[in-house]
Amino acid sequence: MIKNISILGSTGSIGTQTLDVVDKLNLNVVALTASTNIDLLEEQVRKYQPQLAVVFDEAKAKVFKDNIKDTDTLVLSGMDGLTAAATVESAELVLNSVVGMVGLKPTIAAANAKKDIALANKETLVAGGKLVTDAVKSNGVKLLPVDSEHSAIFQCLQGMPNSKCLKKLILTASGGPFFGKTADELKSVTIEQALNHPNWSMGAKITVDSATMMNKGLEIIEASRLFDVSSENIDVVVHRESIIHSMIEYSDNSVIAQLGLPDMRIPIQYAVTYPERYPSPVGELNLSQIGKLTFYEPDYDTFKCLNACKKALSMGGAATAIANGANEEANMLFRQGKISFLDIGELVSGAVDSIKNFEPKTVDDVLSADKLARQYVLENVK
Repeated sequence: MIKNISILGSTGSIGTQTLDVVDKLNLNVVALTASTNIDLLEEQVRKYQPQLAVVFDEAKAKVFKDNIKDTDTLVLSGMDGLTAAATVESAELVLNSVVGMVGLKPTIAAANAKKDIALANKETLVAGGKLVTDAVKSNGVKLLPVDSEHSAIFQCLQGMPNSKCLKKLILTASGGPFFGKTADELKSVTIEQALNHPNWSMGAKITVDSATMMNKGLEIIEASRLFDVSSENIDVVVHRESIIHSMIEYSDNSVIAQLGLPDMRIPIQYAVTYPERYPSPVGELNLSQIGKLTFYEPDYDTFKCLNACKKALSMGGAATAIANGANEEANMLFRQGKISFLDIGELVSGAVDSIKNFEPKTVDDVLSADKLARQYVLENVK
């Protein structure tokens, strides 16, 4: 098991749960990063005494540096700071849980620095695609999934004798707070309603993504790239209880599933300790108390982000970066009260259909596609 870990996004939902795992496993934290939450980051720095702390917001970084001047922790800011945290020499594993496209450059930097990567930043693979997987392969490092669905698939695949045995991946989806609602019923839903997830405690952006089912669309793209499986061989099933985290189907039609309580500390710990397993801070699953498990087809017509992501994946090139960038911008506008809930799906679909696709060769190309998508959204807000 590793001893030294760098955590990007340590003040978010995944980051704080990672620190629970760190406590359980008695690991050494060498770097911590936050976007703006300097109060919580200060608590973390004083407890874990990392050699490096990064505040992405440069103005807040100056305040933070003064706040912890009595410590030995170096303070950096911006993208250069994130990259430094991803490449700290003593780190054996970099856990990337920052939100959005900001996670792309640090992920590639970590791979190029020969660091194993535990990835909770799905936008990295969605937008970066082959640039990320090529960096991982060429440097011979591990890319370990932290998302509960991809961790479940990863765990199920441990028993696969060869790739020819695999028939399909089956991603489970909670359905979010609006499962079963029609488009008419969703016209006037509020931000507070969208943030009321039935099973998981997550950050605001990803919770809205779950409500629109964009999160599952992104996961289809991520699964395709993590496991080298075409979109035609990836299914989605709505599973309201969030006990089965995903499944795989073998060529003989045998289906293998990974089950557990809806607690992100299980997939986080598996990524940190892989291939070993240790006692975790998560409670034991009692199926007799759960009582029943239910399954439904997704509503692709109402939740348009799903189809937009599947189309972008089939198009290849920069289309997935376009879908992701459009969603990030639309998601933020919805949380700011500037567009309606249904506008998110319309804007993501419109960006994928309208923006000319191309093959990105560099990280700057990916960032250019992201910028075009955001501009499209801003120009087409009703």
